[in-house]
Amino acid sequence: MISLLKSLLSLSAENEIVEFKEAKTQFDKDKLGKYFSALSNEANLKGKLQAWVVFGVRNDKTVVGSSIGDHQINDYKAEIADHTSPNLSFVEVHKVEYHGKLVLLFEIPAAPQGSPVSWKGFWYGRDGESLGSLNLIELDTIRNQNRTTDWSAQTIEDAQLSDLSNEAIQRARLMFGKKNPKWTDELKTWDDATFLNKAKITIQGKITHTAVLLLGKPESEHFISPATSKISWILKDKDGIEKDYEHFSCPLLLNAEGIYGKIRNLKFRYMKDDSLFPEEVDQFDSYIIREALNNSIVHQDYRFGGKINIVEREDGVLTFSNMGSFIPVSIEKVITADAPESKYRNPFLANAMVNLNMIDTVGSGIKKMFTIQKNKFFPLPDYDISNNKVQVQIIGKVMDVKYARKVAQIPSLTLYEIILLDKVSKSKPLTQEEVVSLKAKNLIEGRKPNFFISSDVANATNTKADYIKQRGIDDSYCQKIILDYLAKFGEGKKSDFENILLDKLPDVLDIDQKKNKIKNNLQILRKQGFIVPLGKVWKTAKSKNF
Repeated sequence: MISLLKSLLSLSAENEIVEFKEAKTQFDKDKLGKYFSALSNEANLKGKLQAWVVFGVRNDKTVVGSSIGDHQINDYKAEIADHTSPNLSFVEVHKVEYHGKLVLLFEIPAAPQGSPVSWKGFWYGRDGESLGSLNLIELDTIRNQNRTTDWSAQTIEDAQLSDLSNEAIQRARLMFGKKNPKWTDELKTWDDATFLNKAKITIQGKITHTAVLLLGKPESEHFISPATSKISWILKDKDGIEKDYEHFSCPLLLNAEGIYGKIRNLKFRYMKDDSLFPEEVDQFDSYIIREALNNSIVHQDYRFGGKINIVEREDGVLTFSNMGSFIPVSIEKVITADAPESKYRNPFLANAMVNLNMIDTVGSGIKKMFTIQKNKFFPLPDYDISNNKVQVQIIGKVMDVKYARKVAQIPSLTLYEIILLDKVSKSKPLTQEEVVSLKAKNLIEGRKPNFFISSDVANATNTKADYIKQRGIDDSYCQKIILDYLAKFGEGKKSDFENILLDKLPDVLDIDQKKNKIKNNLQILRKQGFIVPLGKVWKTAKSKNF
């Protein structure tokens, strides 16, 4: 990073993808968002993977240093993620000490192909050092980028068949034969070059990015640089402390099995209904592990140069993450669709993985993952598709077996509705369409964003006590308690009512929302003429004695 900083400082001036800011102690978030949009779009147009905003350096490239800390950096990241579209944030903020002064290098990802990046609904661009709007020609250039360009199908002129692993090729032959039994006899007559063409891993004998990823020798990874084939497995304890790790590279066809073998798939026991004997299952179904891993490989956006991460926690949580936006837009769309996704980020790679029996194209993989977890009464897969990445968390244990079993066995619920109820239980936001769908079947109650399961679901799942805690007391009862208190003691402060009511209000509200609810009920009673404020004290109105 010091070498990078030196190269940026050696520029004759700022340009479309480099911006220097003094920013000693702070920087305006809105301005930073505009620069993010502009530099991200310009990086795309120039075919670069990233752009840079440098804090602690003046426009004349004098290094003055910055004291902006991690808390402010996290605020910047959150602000960018919230107000950019598509939702992106900095790849990383690099801290570099240069001549005794701290310099911050904000790494901005290039706008995804076909998706110019806006800030608060407006597309920004650069003309040299100047910040301005992205002109219509540039906007259309990004929007209309050749979507037939497929990174995974690009050929490598300098690569040869000898750069591929013989062991991986032999494994590929076995998997291809298993997938295509009708070609078993003919397959034996093909030499390696013919086989690779037939399996659509190479193109007319030329080595592709796909061939290097799946079959390349480890030392052949440089052919796809700045992309990488790396996958990291990391083991952490329940507190997130790293205990072990291993990095894997090409050939991924072989190393996917090595990754699978690293995951400690322990047994989980729990009691079934009407049984004296415990049910024993693997924490992580083998199908789910392979599906999540292969999805990460096929959908990774290799243009960003990032790696795939698999984090395993000792308390039974497994997380897969890869770079790139989630093409189907939402998990709910995948679950409800009756057909496979019509497009892939890496179609050539996807086709090769289909031919090698690593994935299929029927579009049911994610849906099957949800169904497997549901049938085991385990929490459903939890997807995070923000910040231009896809992260899926799999929990290999029962969190609340009675509730999970009852929800899974309500005959009228579809898998889609169970997924939405799972989102409610995890306090995740619902779209307006999802709210309408759940309320139409009387599955949830409450107001946006504080929804909770309805009394019907609570009754069916025998979670009525939890329902009452989630719903809490209503406004009329809240007001009655306030009036009863004043009738008994003559006066009361807002803090007195909070002491009585906070633990009785809905659990879906945070502490500030609960305090606001009490404040609102006091104002309602005041407007109705039941109570009056005297300084910081509330009393019953003289005309309203109880």
